[in-house]
Amino acid sequence: MEQDKTALVLGATGGIGGEVARRLVARGWRVKALHRAPERLAVAGDGFEWLRGDAMERDAVVGAARGVGLIVHAVNPPGYRNWGALVLPMIDNTIAAARAGGARVLLPGTVYNYGPDAFPDVREDSPQRPLTRKGAIRVELEKRLRAAADDGVRTLIVRAGDFFGAGAGNSWLAQGLVKPGRPVTSISNPCAPGVGHQWAYLPDVAETMLRLIEQGDALPAFATYHMEGHWDADGTRMVAAIARAAGRPELKAKAFPWWLVNLASPFVPVMRELREMRYLWRQPVRMSNARLRAALGGEPHTPLDTAMRATLEGMGCLGGEVAPAPRQVSAR
Repeated sequence: MEQDKTALVLGATGGIGGEVARRLVARGWRVKALHRAPERLAVAGDGFEWLRGDAMERDAVVGAARGVGLIVHAVNPPGYRNWGALVLPMIDNTIAAARAGGARVLLPGTVYNYGPDAFPDVREDSPQRPLTRKGAIRVELEKRLRAAADDGVRTLIVRAGDFFGAGAGNSWLAQGLVKPGRPVTSISNPCAPGVGHQWAYLPDVAETMLRLIEQGDALPAFATYHMEGHWDADGTRMVAAIARAAGRPELKAKAFPWWLVNLASPFVPVMRELREMRYLWRQPVRMSNARLRAALGGEPHTPLDTAMRATLEGMGCLGGEVAPAPRQVSAR
């Protein structure tokens, strides 16, 4: 029973990893968090057991995972750097740790796995034929998890749209639409005119993951679910929500400077990766949550205005500096 309520979180300092970890603690789980310099991160009362180690070191991951029933694999190379060299070795280490201790792996999925042949309506069983390097790496990552599931390593993948939330620093909202730490005086819109885009509020994603985990053995050995999140049908709904939350409903969006991304991409890794993902802003990509609703009876869903205000407050765009605590959400 103790193992069933103990989790190892890889990526607890990130947006989704941190949100999942906090919610696990709130539900009475013992949470271990692996980091190269845990002494810099430990906060009294956070409920985490910080351990020293690197997700690239197999022995460290296997050792940290002893006695856990769940491994949250929410770790990614910072700044999009070295995906080819880091992403697959890290998932191999997680698989080895899960196999050694009998834990389930929880992975936040991405839409990068899919290419245009799967658009606009993407299902869990849609073909994964990406056109990008990063997408190909994610496909291989999931192939390894599927193969491990056939060998007894249980896996849960929850895929959602672009994250936004107080802790989602490495996000399109924080890096493209508004400027963290500053009042909202302008908004950039990466969408092509009239093109829909899918978004996901971090607390809703984390809550969905936990409700699925609580299904226990009722989940398939290799379980994949898509979230609907917030669908912006023509690329203007998120912009309007930002303007309302900022108290400036008259603000209109300006076009995102893709020309600058193209110009800087040969020299700046982040810009190169943003350019690679531009295809997701030029055509609608929408995931159905039908399978998720069948499993849970609904999807945790915070109203957009509530979610956006909490996000901007946590980013310091409304005069606040501390992200709000997770709040109860409804289902739909």
